[in-house]
Amino acid sequence: MALRNHSTITQFILIGLSDDTHIQALLFVLFLGIYLQTLLGNLTMILVIRTDSHLHTPMYYFLSNLSFLDLCFSSVTVPKLLKDLLSEKKTISVEGCLAQVFFVFLTAGNEACLLSVMAYDRYAAICHPLLYNQVMSNQLCKGLVWGSWGLASLNAVIIVLLAINLDFCDAQTIHHYTCELPSLFPLSCSDISINISILSFSTIFLGLGNFFPIFFSYVRIIFHILSISSTTGRSKAFSTCSSHLIAVILFFGSGMLRYLMPPSGFSLDLLSSLQYSVITPMLNPLIYSLRNNEVKTAVKRTLGKYPQYFRH
Repeated sequence: MALRNHSTITQFILIGLSDDTHIQALLFVLFLGIYLQTLLGNLTMILVIRTDSHLHTPMYYFLSNLSFLDLCFSSVTVPKLLKDLLSEKKTISVEGCLAQVFFVFLTAGNEACLLSVMAYDRYAAICHPLLYNQVMSNQLCKGLVWGSWGLASLNAVIIVLLAINLDFCDAQTIHHYTCELPSLFPLSCSDISINISILSFSTIFLGLGNFFPIFFSYVRIIFHILSISSTTGRSKAFSTCSSHLIAVILFFGSGMLRYLMPPSGFSLDLLSSLQYSVITPMLNPLIYSLRNNEVKTAVKRTLGKYPQYFRH
């Protein structure tokens, strides 16, 4: 077994969201609807951005990558959650648990980096419009995306290597609906002080390390917008940033609450995890499309190319 373990534990038991079969059935319908909406919304965003030449700009290049990440992030946890809601016994193998930990850190870390990159893109577009195309070159955009993947991958590997070295005693029950590192620590009979320190450093590095550039970018953007004399120009500048700002608050707010704050109770930990891993991936395409006239126009153009598929 990959996990260094002095006991015979080969699987964990997940508490899940509820023990009541009727509530589980309702939750299954709810989360199935959320997952299907997530798939539909994000796949639509990717398709529209890739096929519409009007959206072949750095901003939408990053947005299509965000949609791909949201697809991946949601798929790490929701299919297993749906299966468990229909199962009497909610278990996950040790290897499956570690794989889930790895992909949660990979996708979440990548999304944190990408949101920071998108904030810089908005800063360059609004504060330095004449130099925007020169600054946000195609090569730089690809480098920023691949850099995000590289940082998130390195971080995820380090976290999983630490988890592999944990020893688990007789405790098998994870008080959560999925495998997340904060929920695994209480089950370990090893000294977890180093693991907690590295996890905290990792969260600060990828969390706050990306949040502060976003914060300072938007401070500069707000001051620049307030200096615009035209009401129309000011409104247009705010509209291009508001969608991204909403996505940042939803993602970082719940993520920081889960990984930086002390355990605050079973219900609050579940809610914060559901927010950033289930709800936010569903909301992002809605936020960016409903508040963006360019995306709405592009969707109409794309649907217009294939009218035979959308006739009732």
